Amino acid sequence: MKIVYIYSSFTIAGGADRVVIEKANYLAEYGYDVTIVTDSQHKRATFYPLSSKVQLKDLSIDFEKEYKYNPIIRIFLYFNLMKKYKKELSDFLYSEKPDIVITTLGRNMDFLTDIKDGSIKIGESHIAKPFIRNFHLLESKGPIHSLIAKIWMRKVTKNCKKLNALVLLTKNDANNWEGYTKTHIIPNPLPFAPISASTCDNKQAIFVARMSEQKGYKYLIHAWNLVHAKHPDWILNIYGDGEEKEIIQKTINQKGLSSVIILRGTTTNIQEKYLESSICILSSRYEGFGMVLLEAMACGVPCVAFDCPYGPSDIIQDGEDGFLVEHLNSNVMAQRICDLIDNDSLRKKMGAKARRNVQRYNKEYIMKEWMSLFEYLIQQKK
Repeated sequence: MKIVYIYSSFTIAGGADRVVIEKANYLAEYGYDVTIVTDSQHKRATFYPLSSKVQLKDLSIDFEKEYKYNPIIRIFLYFNLMKKYKKELSDFLYSEKPDIVITTLGRNMDFLTDIKDGSIKIGESHIAKPFIRNFHLLESKGPIHSLIAKIWMRKVTKNCKKLNALVLLTKNDANNWEGYTKTHIIPNPLPFAPISASTCDNKQAIFVARMSEQKGYKYLIHAWNLVHAKHPDWILNIYGDGEEKEIIQKTINQKGLSSVIILRGTTTNIQEKYLESSICILSSRYEGFGMVLLEAMACGVPCVAFDCPYGPSDIIQDGEDGFLVEHLNSNVMAQRICDLIDNDSLRKKMGAKARRNVQRYNKEYIMKEWMSLFEYLIQQKK
């Protein structure tokens, strides 16, 4: 079976980036013919290791150059680049004749379902419907931007109806798509299965996230400020990078927390960092799933997360293997973190349960669901 994944690029430490590469690697090692088509890799190495059995084809469409110009020129450039992108991707698919093409609902969704190459088209969403392609941020910029966002969103949903399948991460997100198209729920798999677990003895918490509006850094910093007042000997290590890095560091400095909230940048060995930690925090405004929770729990680290849309409530069993906190309530988040700090036995008990409970996301089990979906769709086509 020949499978093509379509993705923009793999140059950052993103959760979706890791998942797509892990799945492509697994399928290639299993015996599938797998190619990933990118539009903006530009000969840069992938952040996460890619199996030698996975082919990487970059179309070198330089979408980044449009951001150097004013809005009028940007619009002109964007449509020219999209025209080139459609031709390059169409030529590739007609030439390769894959059995299955998987898109993560990026900009290629504007035309992918119009390419009649004979392949089965599957959409795989890594973010919940209300937050696809950050249209919600565009809507907040005013009436004109809101109108543009709504028109674009209608176009995306219309094209999703033409897909052979739309795979979502949670039942709650599937509810968002009810009446639009047929959906399948397949959660993300565990990216790793550590032999050892965290001792949960180190006075360190961990936060892993891109530095963006989505991840709720202001709530995180406020919560840790409260934790620090009670437990000044505990450290919060943050791993990630992004457009809000300077703002985040400035906020940390203003609150006098620079010695206890430390921005560590990105790392290629996040597993080791989890194993050095005793608590994992997730302060997101919203998620598609929450891969960070899976990763931490696999390492035996209990998590404290906002009960945000969508994902954490599917993963954490509140009070058993971690804590779910009222959405965006930093005060309660700080209280739950302190509960774990104050009670060594509770922290270790929750960490052990987290490590055990998260095995329901075992890669073997999740990838069998994907392979069963492939077979089902191929049989339907026949």
